[in-house]
Amino acid sequence: MKDLDVNQYKKQIRELFIFKYLSEDEQGILARLSEIKGYEDKEKIVAEGDLQPYIFAVIRGSVHVMVDKGEGKKAYICTIGDGDVFGEAGIFLKVKRTADVISTGESVLLRINRENMLKFIKKHPAAGIKILILVIYSLLKKLRDANQEIAFERKTDIDQEDVDSLINEFML
Repeated sequence: MKDLDVNQYKKQIRELFIFKYLSEDEQGILARLSEIKGYEDKEKIVAEGDLQPYIFAVIRGSVHVMVDKGEGKKAYICTIGDGDVFGEAGIFLKVKRTADVISTGESVLLRINRENMLKFIKKHPAAGIKILILVIYSLLKKLRDANQEIAFERKTDIDQEDVDSLINEFML
């Protein structure tokens, strides 16, 4: 991980999902409260189990979200790309991270810690409400996607009737 200059990414920062509805002044203030970090291919950004007070936004590149399946195996969850956010819980809760986040290729991320985000929201409540609405939207979208995935998995599961039919077929 390397520190990068915020000024170098002004245009891209304005296009980030959580900056979308902020005025130019508000964008500048929040950008100055943020950090820009560069990551190499396969570099771990977030480690499952860590306690980190950050929300992240992808300025350039993409990251994979992976969870530990045990026995040293990882399960792929999703890819997060340009403009998207992750780690939203880090600004609301002091809880351990639930997944690894790993850079795929070189990536540039903006990260904001809880303290700076709360400072911004207190000083700029209207802008803070916009950000919080976008964060809630992002979380709800991820929840919807997870629910659809669960529903799809359940749909493809074998029904008890199928099992009963199969057993009856073998028993006859």
